[in-house]
Amino acid sequence: MFKATLQYLLLAAIVILASGCSSTPDYPPRTSTMTPPVSGNSFAHPGVRVAASMLGTPYRYGGSSPRGFDCSGLVYYSYRQAGFHVPRTTREQLRAANRIAMSQLTPGDLLFFRTVRQDVSHVAIYTGDGRFIHAPSSGKRVSYGSMSNTYWKNRLIAAGRY
Repeated sequence: MFKATLQYLLLAAIVILASGCSSTPDYPPRTSTMTPPVSGNSFAHPGVRVAASMLGTPYRYGGSSPRGFDCSGLVYYSYRQAGFHVPRTTREQLRAANRIAMSQLTPGDLLFFRTVRQDVSHVAIYTGDGRFIHAPSSGKRVSYGSMSNTYWKNRLIAAGRY
């Protein structure tokens, strides 16, 4: 009985550590929870306003509430609170979004990244001026990131709009 329980716990730990938003092979740059300089319309999108109100909230694998968020949980919560219907997972969010060119980005659009060996493994909410809000990874908090940072720039694979 003890051996079976131990094997189950070990398997569960491996699955959690190997999952989407919770793991990154490199260390992403430090991000700030401080308000960055933004253009006048950055917070016009209601999803951005909700996400900005969650800055500093701890990362929690599988989380989709103010008690803690993973990346897709932050998008799910922020957009639902703003009246949009979006799927729960990063992959489903990408599939359901209307794809747009990077040159067409406006605040509230979603940015999709490949941070591990998957098609898509991370999502963030664009706020304007090359910045985004996201739930980075385990042990971190909801914060701002920059599209000009090499880590994120090299992993950005798509943008979408709801």
